[in-house]
Amino acid sequence: MRVSISSSLIKRFLNGDHAACARVITLIENNHRTADELISQIYSRTGKAHRIGITGPPGAGKSTLVQKLATLYRSENKKIAIIAVDPTSPFTGGAILGDRIRMSDLFTDSEVFIRSMASRGSVGGLALQTKSVCDVLDAFGKDVIFIETVGVGQVELDVAQLAHTTMVVLVPESGDSIQTMKAGLMEIADIFIINKSDRDGADRLGVSIEAMLDLKTDGLAWRPQVINTSAVQERGVEEVCGAIRYHWNFLNESGAIEDHLKENIQSEIIRFVDQIISEKIWHNDKSEKMMAKFIQEVMKGNITPKVAAKEIVKRANLLT
Repeated sequence: MRVSISSSLIKRFLNGDHAACARVITLIENNHRTADELISQIYSRTGKAHRIGITGPPGAGKSTLVQKLATLYRSENKKIAIIAVDPTSPFTGGAILGDRIRMSDLFTDSEVFIRSMASRGSVGGLALQTKSVCDVLDAFGKDVIFIETVGVGQVELDVAQLAHTTMVVLVPESGDSIQTMKAGLMEIADIFIINKSDRDGADRLGVSIEAMLDLKTDGLAWRPQVINTSAVQERGVEEVCGAIRYHWNFLNESGAIEDHLKENIQSEIIRFVDQIISEKIWHNDKSEKMMAKFIQEVMKGNITPKVAAKEIVKRANLLT
């Protein structure tokens, strides 16, 4: 049975009403009962936007770089969206909107849509939400969607999977910790940016990254570029924009964009299956008592946690 949604909301959305777009995103973020139908109504319009992930440690200047890149794209009449995945406020549970404050210069531009999303400590759920928000903005007609995250943790790896091009922004001081971040960085980065490169250590960091790339990318079709920038001084921003375009062209000309889409869809389906199963098991009146019972059985040594898990799934009629 299809859930009734406001036809006027969809009509306003399709006519480019930013308030309607914001409302659709809010309904999806809150997992409103109409969310699935909303996505279904607009999903056929997705697939055109270039989704760019930007991650890196706090203080690397990501927001400033995004602002400069967005301004550059706007000079080419591109329609821009920016999703800032913020750490959650420990007091309110909402996003800390520092990024939006720093991007205030873009607020007056009607073709730039900025949205903050709170992590709420979530991993898989956030990735699903972010993907859905990207789909909404894609269907809304945005040409470029920036997804900015903080740090290089699991959430960032998940969000990077949603992006066509992922940029890792570092600062010269990152050189001391580059080895500890190596695995994650090498997996997600399409472009490395050494921001605030007027500081000491920028060249050493660049050499270190290039050395890692020599070991990791031999024989691969794409070798990540390493670019020095100073976003505040607007130095290197055009070079970054050129690298983004180069990578986008590579994806389309090599056919890698189709492989990326298939992997993305598979990952999304798996996540939704996990979410649906989890909701079926835990969102009922009996789940709390059932969990308490099995915890006691495990504590007594009568069963193992894995046996308990299998029994819970079985009782949810998901396992024969």
